[in-house]
Amino acid sequence: MRAFVIGQMQIHSREWMDDYFARIPTVVSDHKGRFLARGGAPERMEGDSALPDAAFVIEFPDRAHARAFWNSDEFQKLAVLRRSGSALNAILVDALD
Repeated sequence: MRAFVIGQMQIHSREWMDDYFARIPTVVSDHKGRFLARGGAPERMEGDSALPDAAFVIEFPDRAHARAFWNSDEFQKLAVLRRSGSALNAILVDALD
């Protein structure tokens, strides 16, 4: 069953971004994932929690692929870079089909 990693990011500095965003698509793809949404300018539809600076949705064939991506050495190196200038909330959910 397909699975999605959904993330919301607060960005505190931008020094890390060029290197991170140049490399993350390949790491996602190497784990059979693909970005369905990625970008800034989130718009509130409901609720009152702080809006993130950016959000993303990554689709994987299943939870095993998503977890393998998240726990991979390649992604974890990029995560250290990302954490140098941002905070991320991310969840893993299954598709309905």
